Amino acid sequence: MKTLFSIFAFLFFLGFTNAQTRFELAKKTALEKNELILLNFSGSDWCIPCIKLHKNIIESDDFKKLTNDGVIVYLNADFPRNKKNQIAANLKKENTALADQYNAKGLFPLTLLLNADGKILKTWEGLPTEDAKSFTQEILAFYHKK
Repeated sequence: MKTLFSIFAFLFFLGFTNAQTRFELAKKTALEKNELILLNFSGSDWCIPCIKLHKNIIESDDFKKLTNDGVIVYLNADFPRNKKNQIAANLKKENTALADQYNAKGLFPLTLLLNADGKILKTWEGLPTEDAKSFTQEILAFYHKK
């Protein structure tokens, strides 16, 4: 009986820890590690500029270095349209809440550089004109200013 109670108690508390959104976790991590947050709104299976942004910038070594070196916490709010690419209901809900807060115009792609409090420091509407190196240098400039 004690074992059964312990299992239920564990699952109950586990449910509360998982209730925290990715954005809340990103803000917490950014605050603890003195990082910035890069929030990207994308349509991964229908938005050509979004696909180019991910291929040419997000997947680049320069960008990966930002995440590996503790400069940014990267968060992608994806809105796929194809049924086979749909995301979990809880992620869809989180992405919609993020869009309500940060992307009321429904722009794709929209990339925001945020501080740990969620304040917008820089906005890129559409596909950034910079290459990956210039894009990451701009983020580094904000990181060193703080």
